[in-house]
Amino acid sequence: QVQLVESGGGLVQAGASLRLSCAASGRTFSNYVMAWFRQAPGKEREFVAAISRSGGITSYVDSVKGRFTISRDNAKNTVYLQMNSLKAEDTAVYTCAAGTYDSIRFPPREYDYWGQGTQVTVSS
Repeated sequence: QVQLVESGGGLVQAGASLRLSCAASGRTFSNYVMAWFRQAPGKEREFVAAISRSGGITSYVDSVKGRFTISRDNAKNTVYLQMNSLKAEDTAVYTCAAGTYDSIRFPPREYDYWGQGTQVTVSS
């Protein structure tokens, strides 16, 4: 079992930056692929970014490439999402997830553990 707790969300203006954190506890953090998903009101959950177990491989949805960076610190059992140049369309609840596969996966169903989410609101 892995417990995930996100933090760092908030209300910002367009163009600002935020860094989300997801702290994990329970089993060995480095055994899990980690990902960030988001869900806006009335929309389905969307893959945002993922990072491999070692941190050497990352993947992003096209809409955030060049603006968001996912990283992890296995010594601190934490995954981060640095979000720059935020846009109104980035407004959503952001949730981190952990998956037991050894490669990055995109569908939410591929992930086994989920945090409670943190709200990001970007005003235009």
